[in-house]
Amino acid sequence: MTRVWKWNRPVTVREVLEDLQQERSIAYTTVMTVLDNLHQKGWVRREAEGRAYRYEAVSTRAAYSAALMNDAWSQSDNPAAALVAFFGMMSQEQRRALRDAVHIVQGPEEGPEQGADSGETRVTPDVADEKRVEKPDEKPVEASGEKQGEKPGENPDSGPGGTGR
Repeated sequence: MTRVWKWNRPVTVREVLEDLQQERSIAYTTVMTVLDNLHQKGWVRREAEGRAYRYEAVSTRAAYSAALMNDAWSQSDNPAAALVAFFGMMSQEQRRALRDAVHIVQGPEEGPEQGADSGETRVTPDVADEKRVEKPDEKPVEASGEKQGEKPGENPDSGPGGTGR
């Protein structure tokens, strides 16, 4: 798939073969079998061109990566904790990319203050960054969502009688 995405246009088995042969020895039939398997799995579509096929990716590499992340996240029994743990693994550069992506998705008219009237609490990448910067030696969030040393249901950031969540 990497080669098909790299070309960013419909490619023939011969083109992929020649590209791969710059790095290693590989047979035409091997490339043809792999592309045929990708077609059968729905990753590429193909159109006949003479006696050969031209193969094209069904989705972009970014869309594929997003689908993998969404699938992994949706399988979690605690999606919020999974996201916090994921954000905790990110570098500053990755957090900036995430923040930029959130701004693109939200658009200029929607901001963190949206939802305040409904009592909704929104966690933004900016908040996650601030917490990580302030407490760099903090232990990772456990799968349950509580921090190390916290009692279940207890949140030191909450006000009297509130859960803060």
